[in-house]
Amino acid sequence: MKWDKVKLGDCCTKIGSGSTPKGGSTVYIDEGVALIRSQNVYNLSFDYSGLVFINSEAAEKLNGVKIEPNDILLNITGDSVARTCLVPIEVIPARVNQHVSIIRPRKNVLDATFLSYYLASPFMQSFMLGLAVGKGTSRNAMTKDMISNFEIPCPAMAIQKKIASILKSYDDLIENNQKQIKLLEEAAQRLYKEWFVDLRFPGHEGVKVVDGVPEGWKIKKIEELADTMSGGTPTRSHEEYYSSGEILWLKTKELNDGFIFDTEEKITEAGLKNSSAKLFEKGCIILAMYGATIGRLGISSVTMCCNQACCVLKIKEIFLFEYVYLWLVNNREMLISRGRGSAQSNLSQELIKQIEVRIPSDGVLIKFSNVVDKLLKNKEILEKQISSLREARDRLLPKLMSGEIEV
Repeated sequence: MKWDKVKLGDCCTKIGSGSTPKGGSTVYIDEGVALIRSQNVYNLSFDYSGLVFINSEAAEKLNGVKIEPNDILLNITGDSVARTCLVPIEVIPARVNQHVSIIRPRKNVLDATFLSYYLASPFMQSFMLGLAVGKGTSRNAMTKDMISNFEIPCPAMAIQKKIASILKSYDDLIENNQKQIKLLEEAAQRLYKEWFVDLRFPGHEGVKVVDGVPEGWKIKKIEELADTMSGGTPTRSHEEYYSSGEILWLKTKELNDGFIFDTEEKITEAGLKNSSAKLFEKGCIILAMYGATIGRLGISSVTMCCNQACCVLKIKEIFLFEYVYLWLVNNREMLISRGRGSAQSNLSQELIKQIEVRIPSDGVLIKFSNVVDKLLKNKEILEKQISSLREARDRLLPKLMSGEIEV
């Protein structure tokens, strides 16, 4: 069944973006009105990390872009252009800056959840990215007029709500898994802090501590704990290195302190052989070395390769894996501060190899490994389920939106 399409601007009460508050750092406070930026907006999800707050005076000047429940957020500039999600109720009161547009559909014409899913569909993502590229500027961008002219399917409201309900059922399961993952991560962090920061590890009562280091513990460089390697990027001018590729090729923007099951891009055998990319196996830790993603981590769940902005650590002793991973998580700010470079922070493989780590005794490490290994395995299972749920939702989404599947 094909549905009539309408221009988005004809069925919205608002389409518009905000601005950066004047006053610099003086307008930012610990709590107040949230200022949503492009880094917070992902397809069908909102990232609270990096969310900032502004004072009431700055918020008053941005009253024209005051967020309301059921507003849709759409990134309109930069590398994240076209990313979109429904605003979470928890973030209100909020405003948006100039890189994010508010889309507010008329309640009796377009269901906000339905519209959010449509904007995140593969067709609309491809369409928006095509619109944003070029336009005589050095930066990807979409204008209000472009957005207003989007043609949107408009079935009966009951059908819109039914489609939204079907798709949301997948996201509800994803959200439930994410909550469980957070609990597992918090449990691992608590144990790490108790044992290795507060030094309340099993048997600590009988261990002498000298200059903050328990007897029997050692200081070792990362190069003693892990074999390290980096990757490479096959030449983009050779399309055959990417077309129909089957080798997973990881970029640092895909790292999010979780397990890696798949990658956005794949390369061919020729691409692998004609670049500095190298294969690494399941169970390696990946650390982002450059720019905005510096310090992000991942764990490979399958064999893959990566670009040159990744440092891959293959831990030499199996019972060291959980400790080194949690050490990297807990020392992220230190790693970032070690980054060199004027335009952006940069780590190097050589710098990483020389970083010193305090290593507990084998007995303590093995006990820690036995506990945290179970937590990480459960985290991997849940993250795999999330990956499968997203794939199923994304396969279903265009079929529902096109009317191929009747509801």
